[in-house]
Amino acid sequence: MEIKAILRNLRIAPRKTRDVIDLIRNKKATEAVTILSFTTRKSAPIVLKLLNSAIANAKNNFKLNESDLYISKVIADEGTKLKRWHPMSRGRAYPIEKKTSHITIILDELKNKKESKKEKRLAKKAEFRKKRINKKLNKKTK
Repeated sequence: MEIKAILRNLRIAPRKTRDVIDLIRNKKATEAVTILSFTTRKSAPIVLKLLNSAIANAKNNFKLNESDLYISKVIADEGTKLKRWHPMSRGRAYPIEKKTSHITIILDELKNKKESKKEKRLAKKAEFRKKRINKKLNKKTK
């Protein structure tokens, strides 16, 4: 089950937020909280707050355990740009683009490693081979 948390119009460039996001991609949620709490980038506490929000969504809305969650997908997209002008000499003006970003965190539940049909079949074959080998060893020792 996917749990989603979205932050829109963060006034930090997406290129800078991707540095922080790359640290936590495909990690367990508890491990990601630890990593973000010790990261010194400007966007780290904001991403941490968003991650805590996603974890709270999983706990309260879906009754999931925090230790079973991992970050399956994290995206930092570019938002709208605030366009400003910087006046220069001789009546010129240089454009300034203040970039914003949209951050999306998607958590997923770790699957319990249930044996698939193929794994069960392979386990049965291995058990059958062990029995056959034991029979041969018993015949030789008699």
